[in-house]
Amino acid sequence: MKLYIDTSDSKQIRVGLDGKKYVGEVDAKSQELLSLIDKALNKVHKGLDDITEIQINRGPGSFTGLRVGAAVSNALGWLLKKPVNGKTVPVEPEY
Repeated sequence: MKLYIDTSDSKQIRVGLDGKKYVGEVDAKSQELLSLIDKALNKVHKGLDDITEIQINRGPGSFTGLRVGAAVSNALGWLLKKPVNGKTVPVEPEY
């Protein structure tokens, strides 16, 4: 399942799943992004393990919003070992 994150608008963030219409759309600030992702996944009875890739809107838009979206996407991509915008996040070797 593909997770789509759009934080380009300074007044509204959007989260979508599987290329469908946005699952969640709220008047919120970027700090509520993780809770919105959780609500969207719960709405379709899925979890983080069901995500196969992450797609983020790279702009144009609010600098701070885009930065938060990129940081959350990269962190989730690294944690889940899933590609973000088609690129795999490097994983540190185990020692």
